[in-house]
Amino acid sequence: MNTQSVIKFLAGSLLALAATPALAASGIDKGDTAWIMVATALVLFMTIPGLSMFYAGLVRSRNVLSIFMQCFAITCMISILWIAFGYSLALTTDTPVSKWIGSTSRVFLEGVSLKSTHDSIPESVWVMFQMTFAIITPALVVGGFAERMKFSAMMWFSALFFLLIYIPSCYWVWGGGWLAQKGFIDFAGGSVVHINAGVAALVAAIYLGRRKGFPETAMPPHNLTMTVAGAGMLWVGWFGFNGGSAVASGQQAGMAILVTHISAAAGSLAWMTIEWIRYRKPSVLGIVTGMVAGLGTITPASGNVGPLGALVIGLAAGVVCYYATQFIKRVAKIDDSLDVFPVHGIGGMLGTFSVAIFAYTLGGANQPAAGQTVGQAITQQMGVQLTGIAVHVIWAAVVSWVILFVIDKLIGVRVSEDEETEGLDITQHEEAGYNL
Repeated sequence: MNTQSVIKFLAGSLLALAATPALAASGIDKGDTAWIMVATALVLFMTIPGLSMFYAGLVRSRNVLSIFMQCFAITCMISILWIAFGYSLALTTDTPVSKWIGSTSRVFLEGVSLKSTHDSIPESVWVMFQMTFAIITPALVVGGFAERMKFSAMMWFSALFFLLIYIPSCYWVWGGGWLAQKGFIDFAGGSVVHINAGVAALVAAIYLGRRKGFPETAMPPHNLTMTVAGAGMLWVGWFGFNGGSAVASGQQAGMAILVTHISAAAGSLAWMTIEWIRYRKPSVLGIVTGMVAGLGTITPASGNVGPLGALVIGLAAGVVCYYATQFIKRVAKIDDSLDVFPVHGIGGMLGTFSVAIFAYTLGGANQPAAGQTVGQAITQQMGVQLTGIAVHVIWAAVVSWVILFVIDKLIGVRVSEDEETEGLDITQHEEAGYNL
């Protein structure tokens, strides 16, 4: 062995000795950590600027800044509330584990240090990743009452929604609560995020009533270019949303990203095709809305289904969510301004139910328990999934109504008719989105 080889051998050995004990002691996997940090940035990117631009382009020009302001303010407020008590109540447990709510052991992130870990990543990264989910959920609800809710009422509603709906739901499903103990599957937020947000948006739309002129007066999006840009950001950010929920950079994360993309593409094409057949022209608004439907619907199933299952789920999402939107606006005449319930609420329910089927078929990741047939496993899982869907719909609907009622009695929830006509940008913020 020559001198150069000896030097290389000694240098490599020293590096291994220096690195291995630190990694073993901390339990940190650098690859997993790097991926979840990237996923965290992607999910935050979904809210600001993705969802903000998507929604802002859909409203009328006099309300564009109000959407940006609402999404930005929610991001800031929920971040602080998550640190104060949200993380502790939603995702930490005592012994024995509670069925209903987490512990207070991590209030103001007590005990979260440089050395604390969650699985193979630093706990600080886990706190931040889960924070981004808590942020986007109330931000989604904004679309249900866009162009007519007071800013102060919106802030109170978002904070109470977070406390009374999001936190309990998050614990029940992801914190080891009673739905998790039953075997309920929601990989990345079909119920915790989309059903809760969709139902709350529907209740808010009904409680506040229709916008002035709805449905007789056309209220087209003021800037579809902005909406498409926001939609593209949502599509990319969703890879962190679903892929990051594996909490590792391995095979499950890779499959989650693949099925997410397939479902988004299928949902877009399904929605576009229906419009093309009905109206002879495919619309830009239709194709991006179909994409969001495909993304929201695959979310609860993304860690358990295969590519073919994702294709079926995406196609179903485009069709079902399209007709749900038509029913809400044209038949029920409910002014869910930006279609939050038919896209996110119905999509979340459809995806949460579909996982019971496609987790066991078409290349899904789940296997029946010992002594079970595939049919028996699907039937059993369907019961659990339907229970979870029903509980989320009822809880989100009842609590949202109570929150709105209380806020309305204290400070009022809706702007005046004159303020609505002038627009929320001026009346709520004394600013204009466009100075032409």
